[in-house]
Amino acid sequence: MAVYAVGDLQGCLKPLKCLLEQVSFDPAHDQLWLVGDLVNRGPQSLETLRFLYSIRHAVICVLGNHDLHLLAVAHNIERLKKGDTLREILDAPDRNDLLDWLRMQKLVHYDAERKVTLVHAGIPPQWTLSKALRRAAEVEEALRDDARMPLFLDGMYGNEPAKWNKELHGVTRLRVITNYFTRMRFCKADGTLDLKSKEGVGSAPPGFAPWFSHPQRKMRGEKIIFGHWAALEGNCTEPGLYALDTGCVWGGTMTLLDVDSGALHRCTCPKE
Repeated sequence: MAVYAVGDLQGCLKPLKCLLEQVSFDPAHDQLWLVGDLVNRGPQSLETLRFLYSIRHAVICVLGNHDLHLLAVAHNIERLKKGDTLREILDAPDRNDLLDWLRMQKLVHYDAERKVTLVHAGIPPQWTLSKALRRAAEVEEALRDDARMPLFLDGMYGNEPAKWNKELHGVTRLRVITNYFTRMRFCKADGTLDLKSKEGVGSAPPGFAPWFSHPQRKMRGEKIIFGHWAALEGNCTEPGLYALDTGCVWGGTMTLLDVDSGALHRCTCPKE
């Protein structure tokens, strides 16, 4: 079995299929890991979701901020934003199947055999793997609970609290966990977030740095695959880290990683 991880799709299905063809991906035998942001901004959000649903038995997926936004819009909690390409999903006859599958996905996945962690944005420097998995499970449980999901989606938007505190509770607690796993780029060593800066590593506000660069980071040296940060252009020099969002939806490439060999494949197929 081959295992491949791919960067943010954001509704760009053609490049994904190009990459899968390059590596002769067979969903009957191989596995595809997704770093989240499956939909939005690209031209084929509905088709992308349908394709992934059709091979769901071969897919490991973590949720990104755009995926959570889709769920919030679908449950009439948030409005569509200018530039969203989600209307086709909302109007699709199979929307319930697609959205129910989406909300069952993880925020953090850990492959014990390969000792690799999959996450959309990153793991805050103050958390060990075990703590990250426990915190992710809190949000996952809320998403899978019919009664709690609307309350969580309604309260997940916002930049505060900017720092984790174990005394946090309710939706406030879930919001900061979600911000770490799906929106984080820059933070302080204690996990204090800056969620406004979105450019490259050199754009960090005073006192902040890329989440992966802090020397005392608890998961330093462990393998982490992440996306979200297109401005990195796939460049992350930290040992064991793989930045897979190479900005396909913005005119860049889509990147596929062979998880076992470390080989990278890229596709610049035109997007329609």
